[in-house]
Formats: sequence, structure tokens, C-alpha cells
Amino acid sequence: MYELNLWSNKKSCAALPLGGSRPNEFIPPPECPVFEPSWEEFADPFGFINKIRPIAENTGICKIRPPPGWQPPFACDVDRLHFTPRIQRLNELEAQTRVKLNFLDQIAKFWELQGCTLKIPHVERKTLDLYVLYKLVKEDGGFDVVCKERRWSQIALKMGFAPGKAVGSHLRAHYERILYPYYLFQKGNSQKPTLNNDTKDKEYKPHDLPQRQSVQPAETCTIARRAKRTEVKDRYRNLIHTLTSLFKLDNNVKEEPIEQQVEGEKAKVRVEQYMCLVCGGGGDEDRLLLCDGCDDSYHTFCLIPPLHDVPKGDWRCPKCLAQECGKPQVAFGFEQAPRDYTLRTFGDMADSFKSDYFNMPVHMVPTELVEKEFWRLVSTIEEDVTVEYGADIASKDFGSGFPVKNGTFKVSPEEEGYLSSGWNLNNMPVLDASVLTHVTADICGMKLPWLYVGMCFSSFCWHIEDHWSYSINYLHWGEPKTWYGVPGYAAEQLEKVMKNLAPELFESQPDLLHQLVTIMNPNVLTGHGVPIYRTNQCAGEFVITFPRAYHSGFNQGFNFAEAVNFCTADWVPLGRQCVEHYRSLNRYCVFSHDEMTCNIAAKADILELELASAVQKDMCAMILEEKMLREKAYKLGVWHSQQVDYDLLPDEERQCAKCRTTCYLSAITCPCSPDQLVCLHHIEDLCSCPVKSYTLNYKYTLAELKPLFQALTARAESYEDWASKVNKILKADQDDKSDLEELRSLVVEAEKKTYPETDLLSHLCQVIQNADRCTSMAQQLLNGKRQTRYRSGGGKSQNQLTVEELRSFVNQLYDLPCTIRQAPFLKALLNRVEQFQQESSDLLAEDMPGSSALLGLLDEGASLDVELPQLAVLRQRLEQARWVEAVQEASDQPADLSLDCMRRLIDQGVGLAPHACVERTMARLQELLTVCEHWEEKAHNMLTARPRHSIVTLEAAIQEVDSIPAYLPSCLQLKDCVSRAREWIMEADALQAGGHIPGLAALSELVSRARGIPVMLEPPTRLESLVSEVQAWKESAANTFLLRNSSHSLLEVLCPRCESGPQKSKSKKAKDVSVPCKKVEVKLDSLFDVEKALSTSKDTASAMATLSDVHQKELESLSMMRTSNESKFQSSPSCLAPTVCLCHTVPAGPMLQCELCRDAYHSGCVPGFKDIQSGLPWLCPLCKLSEKPPLEKVLPLLASLQRIRVRLPEGDALRYVIERTVRWQHKVQQVSPTPHPNGKVSLICSNIISLKINENMKIFYLYSYSCLCRQRDIPETKKEPEKLEKNSKRRLEKENIEGQHRDTIQKPKKKKPKMNKERRREEKQTTSPSNSLSDLSYSDDSEEDWSVCSAKKCQQPEGNEVNWVQCDGSCNQWFHQICVGVSAEQAENEDYICVTLPSQK
Repeated sequence: MYELNLWSNKKSCAALPLGGSRPNEFIPPPECPVFEPSWEEFADPFGFINKIRPIAENTGICKIRPPPGWQPPFACDVDRLHFTPRIQRLNELEAQTRVKLNFLDQIAKFWELQGCTLKIPHVERKTLDLYVLYKLVKEDGGFDVVCKERRWSQIALKMGFAPGKAVGSHLRAHYERILYPYYLFQKGNSQKPTLNNDTKDKEYKPHDLPQRQSVQPAETCTIARRAKRTEVKDRYRNLIHTLTSLFKLDNNVKEEPIEQQVEGEKAKVRVEQYMCLVCGGGGDEDRLLLCDGCDDSYHTFCLIPPLHDVPKGDWRCPKCLAQECGKPQVAFGFEQAPRDYTLRTFGDMADSFKSDYFNMPVHMVPTELVEKEFWRLVSTIEEDVTVEYGADIASKDFGSGFPVKNGTFKVSPEEEGYLSSGWNLNNMPVLDASVLTHVTADICGMKLPWLYVGMCFSSFCWHIEDHWSYSINYLHWGEPKTWYGVPGYAAEQLEKVMKNLAPELFESQPDLLHQLVTIMNPNVLTGHGVPIYRTNQCAGEFVITFPRAYHSGFNQGFNFAEAVNFCTADWVPLGRQCVEHYRSLNRYCVFSHDEMTCNIAAKADILELELASAVQKDMCAMILEEKMLREKAYKLGVWHSQQVDYDLLPDEERQCAKCRTTCYLSAITCPCSPDQLVCLHHIEDLCSCPVKSYTLNYKYTLAELKPLFQALTARAESYEDWASKVNKILKADQDDKSDLEELRSLVVEAEKKTYPETDLLSHLCQVIQNADRCTSMAQQLLNGKRQTRYRSGGGKSQNQLTVEELRSFVNQLYDLPCTIRQAPFLKALLNRVEQFQQESSDLLAEDMPGSSALLGLLDEGASLDVELPQLAVLRQRLEQARWVEAVQEASDQPADLSLDCMRRLIDQGVGLAPHACVERTMARLQELLTVCEHWEEKAHNMLTARPRHSIVTLEAAIQEVDSIPAYLPSCLQLKDCVSRAREWIMEADALQAGGHIPGLAALSELVSRARGIPVMLEPPTRLESLVSEVQAWKESAANTFLLRNSSHSLLEVLCPRCESGPQKSKSKKAKDVSVPCKKVEVKLDSLFDVEKALSTSKDTASAMATLSDVHQKELESLSMMRTSNESKFQSSPSCLAPTVCLCHTVPAGPMLQCELCRDAYHSGCVPGFKDIQSGLPWLCPLCKLSEKPPLEKVLPLLASLQRIRVRLPEGDALRYVIERTVRWQHKVQQVSPTPHPNGKVSLICSNIISLKINENMKIFYLYSYSCLCRQRDIPETKKEPEKLEKNSKRRLEKENIEGQHRDTIQKPKKKKPKMNKERRREEKQTTSPSNSLSDLSYSDDSEEDWSVCSAKKCQQPEGNEVNWVQCDGSCNQWFHQICVGVSAEQAENEDYICVTLPSQK
């Protein structure tokens, strides 16, 4: 084993121990409280300590940081201060480590005395812990039992070795080789062991504690081994005697070596002759061993077992071995260093040690690293680190670190305040509030400060202060000091744990913890339930330890500290308990507690009330105990007594011989030993003399103690009564509490009687202050509800309390020592709040409560002036419930549940907080939306599909859609389409059923409806083909009957005229007009009415009847028109000329007369005048509406229409026309006209034809007439115009039955030569030269005279041919070409617009 100390090889902390792995790292305990008083609080040291005591005494220690700027000067004379430090080997400080070291020293000594060197083996690359191995085997029943039951593997597991590596066999071998012989020796076995070490084992170097502590062991001889021959008899008798004596030796028995006696009266033993005590022979001198302890001789082969070789080192015989190993252990203590230090030399040494150890500058080493390394070092047996500590240096010898009055250190005027400061450790023990002021002796360390100069790792072990007093430590300068503290209530627990963990140390030293030499790892103690707190005390900070608070620690480096004790009034009862504790441990007292109490009682008049009250209680207990002890002594027979002034005796001369307590009130002495005395607790332990001979020595009689007690009582009585009343009020039950005014009266009483500022008074004032604050707050809560309600913006008012705060506040009100009037009201509010919370909890426990219940509960919560976390949850749940209800309501009305509604609900639900019901509802709604969107899209696709779907497919889809509870427009449209398709199919079937021929209007309407239905229908294809055929038929009929570019419709051409009046207006066809089925009185005043009537007719017969009615009206209208037109040419008394022609002017020039309406027209106004054929009937443009096809061409049209089997107004009209034509032909055939001999039709036929014109339709007039004319022989040559005019005139006169003359008419105007092609074509078709009229009264010569030119300056040209031109504008006026400057070519090829037209526009 090696040793690391500060004298030789210093080891770096980075090196690992020889044992292998480093121990578990140290875990720092929690921090103790740190206080930073204000200057006002700092001015009263004891007042501040009393203030923090309720907090700090729960941790045992606390740290106080003075106010900034409080920095007393360092007054110690550095040059004069010198001291001898203590030597501390760190691993010997720790209790468990010291036990191991002591055990190893005993094992090493055992083998050393037998000439063997102990070497500690290694197992699994770790140094084997022989102590633990020895203890575990011993606890399991010993070596034999462990071997028999094969428990070595379990032993290995308990020692921390990994299983399955055959470690147990190695442990057994090491135990059997090293520890088992020692175990047998302890049991008294006679076997002489031998030790065979492994070359790899590490040699163990004993610590030699007695030698290092200046305790000399038994003197040993250094006699060399030599062989002496002597005569020995009875070898075996001597061997048995030796072994027998060895077996009887006990470990605690001390015996001298037994001298060998030789039989014979005059036998003399020579020095040079030795005999073996076993065999009694002196032969084999080279094998004869001499004991280095007693000089006895033994052959190596006589020993059991025999030794093969002579041991190299010292050898002890069995008797000496038993004596040396049986010596009791020496009490452990610190050694003094061999040299003296000054502060400077000690600081150099300390800084050098720390910097070398950690390989870094001292100020850079973290405190955490130093702390962990310290506890590692104290727990290892493989590293011996030695440090020095300058502790308990008396300040009276070298001066305090604080400046003192009349001291050698001179302070500046600014620093004079530190001389009288209560925090100056020279002043604190003797302040008026300190009990130690009344201790007359100057107790160094208690009343006088001690100085401490530390270095890195130097430590102070677990201890409590003398008499369980307070202590205060101030670190003047240097590196921090680390403290560990245990509260006073856990002191006995710490003592118990340490005794259980290191019982060997306490067996020899029961008061070990009072020696300040033993430390134990805080982690070990906390592991056994001991509460421990720590702190790092830096320069300029105080650390205070409280009564009976164990504390320990170490220094982080070179520093200088100062400490002293003090006691306050609250310590007095603890001081008496401490004396009783010291008596049980037989420990001396530093001062007499009874003496101190009597000294205080003697000054009762000037005592503070708190101290007087505390001492009065203590003195009462003292007098009662003294009275009881004296009565006990009297009963035992101690009748002699004498008064002794113990004040004059030093403490060591009045200590109890038994318990070492310092006697003061009384003691027992015996004449046999007058210098020895005992206290009254140990009368029987004084001596063996009869008790009657004892003498009771007393300081005071009980009567003399009474005045002292009464003085204290008088001083403390008024305060005690007041304090008793206060305590009674403060500790009253709930039903016996007083009101606040009574507490205020007690404070007023304390102020009047000038009671001191005690803790009780401070507590009373604090209670009143708390009660006032609680009353004010309670009143605000009760009156401020309206001011603390929810703001308009919503949310929590800043003045609202939480439920816990309200509950705590109500509890605080009821915990007050006095009654508060507002407490019941707040209690009722709390009950309402708790009821609200319960109802909220019950309601929120439901899956989804109704919104009305939630809303009611929210209103109830809003009425409470408390911050309720349930309100937010209820609002959240209300939103969820409303949403769920909205979804349910929408689901209950599927007709209103549209896709937008579902999307809106989903968007609203997404923002809600998660909830199972919401999630289920959301899932259902999303699923429904997905299905609806799918079917909407599918329905839309079906509606817009090309080709269209069949009605069966759509109906199958509708059946699936009907089960979806939602409003789907496309699906409804699809359903409507299917319904309309069904209706259409029914109508189509009904329309074609029973041989009924449908009308074109109904058929067209049906086809039109089919196109609007997006369904694939079979009938529409046939109907559309029918409609197409009808349309083709109409086009064919229109091409047959209608004139080119005609503005008339086919129905208008085929149907009889129904318009009345001379100016016939064209009526336009109304298309796709649905007529009602019920026909009230049918009007036939227009073509629209006729078409409507034909369309609504049920059959052909009704249509023919309608057309017959129209035809009758046509005849009536035509008759009236003819009469009116013919009357124009009859003589009239009016002088006004009649207006004729399209131009509505008077007749002039050659005139044409319409064969149908009898109206006259100017030949120039009639288009195609030159193309008019003579001899044919001429119809005016208003009467000629269509072509005149032959009947053979018309009949196929009717036949094709009948094949189509569709009724239409044009078809009915055509049928009616054909029927009329056939009837007319039939009548003509009945007449059977006879041909003229010259091939001409007779006049009778002509008359018949002229008569029939009035009865037949205008269309077939020319047709019939032309048919009749083709039967005549019509010459090809044209007649002269004059002849035509004459014939026309004659025909006109002949047809006028009434013989009326024509009115005067305007001169007819000649048509302008220029015409467009279409107009010329029309003129050719409609105008015949034979229709030109010329009144008999007019002649060719008068034509020019009647012509009027519209030019402003007409040149009035004359001649046979005068060229005219008509304006192509809107005025239609005629001009002479020469008058307007237009040539014949220009008039023919270009449009002419007169100069007056632009002005008119």
C-alpha cells in the first residue's frame, strides 16, 4: 500500500485508485435557506435571528448575507499570528473507512507478529475489501457453514461482483488464506497459521495509529535470533501447558510472558542456553526460534503446523501474539503537525497543494469538483491524502479578525461602527439579549471567538455545539467553506444511524461525536432518512447553526474564518436538556447551567421580560428537581449538610466523579475522600462508605432560592398573564375564538406596559395585521362582485380569485385566532362554488349534455365572482353541444340539409376542441358529405352524359339516392327528369294510342319537351322523325304554293282570309303556343285565331268546320270589299275623285282592275306590268298571295301528309282547299259547257266562271280559270294595248251591276324604267297586259295633260314620249327625267333619290 501526503509524493486527482473503478460520485444535498436582511433588520442581530428562526431551524443551518457595503476591516495581526495545525488523513476521518482501516491494521499486525507481510489481493481488477468479506462470512455463519452450503457465489454478489465468473472460488481461497487463520485465532484455536502471498498482491502498510498519535505501544525487544542448547525434560508436558495457556487467553486480558521453571531446587539457567518450550530440548540450534517479544524458544518443527524456514522478520510466539492482538484500541484523535506556521507560510503551502493536486490555478477549480473529490477521498482506503487544519486558535492570544475596542488595530473614523456592531463576533455573545452574558467565566470558543485557518480538504467533522448553543461563523476572506447541517429534531436520528453503521467506533468511544474526529458521507446519512442541507459560505458571509443541529464541512481552499457561540432566551430550556444528556454520557460541562440561572435571577429587575419569563420557567424546574433530589438524599440517610460557596471553586474541582457534571446547587462528599464529590443523581456511586457518613454541600437553601424565584416571577408575572391571555386567544378552538377588537386591546396593553418586542407580541401583531388584511379582502370580495364580473370583451377579471385561492382564503379566515364577520358569507360563496364544480363535473361527465343545461350552468358560474376553470370547459362544451345539436337538427330535416350546409357545419366543427361525441358526429357528417358529393357528382354526370342514360339506370340510382337524408339538387333534378320522362312516355303513348292522329302542335311540343329531358327515350326518335317529315312536307308545300321571297306563311296562303277591311294586314304565326283544351267561344278574327282553332281541333271534321266558318267570313268580307271598290267608279254627287291603287291616288292613265277585289291600279304601280298576259284574270298584289299549282301537284302533298299521320293546320287547310277545288270542279262538270264552233268557250261558261269567282278561293281562281281557258283555242298573238284597255274598260263597265260611275281619279303615273331583278320578276309573274285599265272617258291625248311632275321647277316637256323616274327613297314621288337631270340609262341602272328626301329626314 502507498501513502499520499503533503510531504512526499503528491498525487493528482486525475489518478484512479488502485482498486480499479472510482466510487459513486457524490450527490449534493439540497441548499439551506439564505437570508439577505435590510439595514433596518441587520441593526438588531438577535431580533433578525428570532425572525428567521422558524424557517432556519428546520434546516439546522442557514446563511446570512450582510447588506451591501457591510465590510468590516480585517484586524488580525498577520505577522504575529502563528499556529500549529492538526494533521488530517482524509480516509481516517470517515467512520466506515476508519473501521476498515482498523480491521486491516489488526490483520496486518496479526501476520506481522508471525513474521509474515500482509498483501491485499486483487479480484476482478479490484482491490479485495477484506473487511466486507470478513463481515459477510461471519454474518452467514462462518467459513465452515458458507463452504458447506456453498454460499460463496452469494457472497460475491453481495460484494458487488458480476455473477457467473467463478469469483466465489477466489473469495474462498483468499478468505481461507488470509482471514480464516485470524478468525480461528479470535476463537482460541491452537493452529499456527502460515501466509503464502501472491506476487501480484499489494503489500499493506499499517497505519500505526497509536504511534502517530504519540501513544507509545508496549516495549518490544530486538533480540536476534540465536540457538541455545539447554536441558529440557518432559517435552510434551510443556507443549500442552503452553497451548492450554494460549487457549485461555482473552483478547482483553493482558499477561506478561510466562517464565520457564526448571525442576530442581538449585537449577540455574545460563543465558547462552535455550530450550524449546514444546519439546524441552535444546538441540537443533539452527532450527530454534527466539520470540522477539518474550525470548521464549521454539523449534520450527515443534510448532503446529511446523515452519519450513526461519521467518525473515520479527517473530512472536503464540503467547505474545495473543497479548499483542488482544490490546484494546487507542482512542482516535488528530495529530499535531511537526512545524509551526504563520498565515503567509500556511497560505503558500495550501495554495501549492491545491494547484498541484488539481493541476490548475486555485481560483479556477470548481467548488463542485472539490466537493466530489473530497467525499471520494474520505471513502477510499487505497489513497492516503493528508492535509492540515489550523482550528480552534484562540483569538485572545493573537487578536480577532474583527476590530475591538482598545485593541492594537486602529480603525478609521468610517469604520468605528464595526467596533460596537452586534454582528462583531466579539460583541454578539455578550449582548443584553444573550444568555451567555450572565456566565462569569470567559469561555474560549463560546464567549471568546476562535479562529480557523483552512486549506483544501481540511474539514470539521460532525458535531453539535457545547450545551447545544447557537454558533455563528464569519468567513473573513479566502476560498469558500462548504457546510452540511442536520436539523435539531433529527440529531438523535443521525446519532443512531452512525452508531448502526460504525458500531466498533462507538463501543470504545461512546461520546465519539463530541470529539469532532468522525465524519460520514451525507449521501449515506440521507439514504437512511437523515435530512441534510448544504451551503457554500463565501467571504463576507455568516453561517448560523441552531441548537442541537449537527453540522460538518470542509474548506475549498486557503481561507480565514472566525466563530463564536451565543444563546438566546429560547435556548434556556434546551440548555437544561443538554445538561441531562451530558450526564447520561458522563461528559463534562463547559459551564454550570444552574449557576447561570441563579446569576440571571439575581438580576431580575433589569432583565428583559422575554428572558425573565424563560428563566422563571427554567428556575421553577430547577427548584422542583433540587427539592426532589434533596428529599431523596435525606431518605437515603444523608443527614449532614453544610453550605459551600461553589462560586469560588474552579469547575474542575466541583465536577461529579461519576457523570462529570459541574455541581453548583448541591453535591455529596465523604470524609474518606474530601476532594471527590458527586451530584445528587449519583449518591450511591461516591464510595463504599455508609451513606450516613456523607455530607450534603449546598449553595442555597430552598428558602433562599424562593426570593430569587419570586423576583423573577414578579418581573415576568404581568408579562406572563398577558402572554397567557395571548396564547389562549391564539390557540383557541373554533367555537371559543375572540373577535378582532379583543386582540387589538392586547396590543394596546403591551404598548402601555412597555412589554418587549418578543416573538409573541410580534406574532400577535402579525395576526392582527393578517386579520385586517383578510377582513379588507373579504369585504372587497363581497362588495366588489359587480366590479369584478366578466368584462365586455370576455375573460377573467384581474381581481378574481381562483377556487383554490378562495378555499385557501376561507380556510385562512377560519384559521385566524379571531372571528371575521365576513367569513360565513365567503363560506357560503365557497359552498356555491363547490356545488357549481360538482354540477359541472357531473354535467361534463355526460357524453354530450344539452346546450340549455350547459347555458344555465354557465350563467350560474358567471354569477360567482371566482375564477372557475370549469367555465372555459363549459363554454367549450357549449360550443360542442350547439354544434352537435345543429347537426342533429339539420339531419332531422333532410330537405334543408344541403352540401353547403354540411360543409359549413364541418368548417364550424373543425374549430371545436376534441371530444368523442364531436368526433363521432363529425365522422358521420363527413361520411354523409362524402356520399352526397359522390352522388351529386354522379347525378350531374348522369344528367350531362352523352349518350344519355336509360330510364332504368336512372331509376336504380334514384332508389339509392332516396336513402340519403340530404338535399341533393342534382339528385332531385335527376328524380324530376325521370318523373318527366315517365310523364312524357305516358303522354307519347296516349298521343299515339287508339289510332288517334296527333296534331303537329302537340307532337312538336312533345318532341320539344323530350329534348329538354336528359333521359334516353325511345319514342322521341320516332316522334322527331315524324316532326322532321312534317317539316319536310311543309317545306315542300311552301315551295309549291308560296311565291318567291314571299312574306306570307303557308297557312296564311292556304287558309281562307279572315281579316276584315279594305287594307288587309298580315298576321304573323304564333309558334309553340299552348292552347287550353277547353274551348269557350272561338274567335276567328285573325290567322292566329284560325291556327289556334285548327291546332286545338280534335279531328279533321272539326277542322273542316272551322275552315268553313273562316271561308264564310272570307266571302262576306270579299263581298263587302268588292262592293266598296266598285262603288268608287260609280257616279257620286261628291266632287272628290276616288283614290285607287297602291299609291292611293286618283285614277290616271291606263288602269288595271283586280278580278277578286275589284280595286283599280295604275299600270305603272303594278310590278311586271309588261309581263301581264292578256285574256287572263288579273289579281292585284294584295290578292295574289301564292303560286297557283295544278291539282295534280297538290294531291300528292295531301297523300304524303296522310301517310305521315300527323295533323297540322296547314294540312287541314290544304285538305279544305282541295275539297273546295274538287267540289268546284264537280260543279263545273255538272254545267257541261258546250264548245263554240270556233273553238271558244261559250258566253255561258264565261258567265259561270265569273260567277264562281265570287265563291271560290283566290288561289284557285286563276287555277280554275286557266284550266278553263286551256280548253279554248287561245291565239298566240298579243293584242294591242289600246284594244286591251278598251276590253278591260268594257269588262269593268259590264261587271258593275249597279251602273255607278267612277269617281274622278288622279292621273296614273308611269313606272320608272329602273327596276331590280326581283321586282321585275314579280312584275312578270303578277302583271298581265290584259289587266291594264283605261277609262272610256280618258284618251291617249289627255294622258300627258294629267301627269304631274314633283320637281320644283318642272320644264313641262312635250312630245309623244316623256320619260319619267320615281324616287327610290321613302317619298315614292315621280319626276320627269329631264327635270331632275337623269338620263334613261341612269334611271335604268341606278337608284334615284330625290333632293327633297334628305331634308325630310
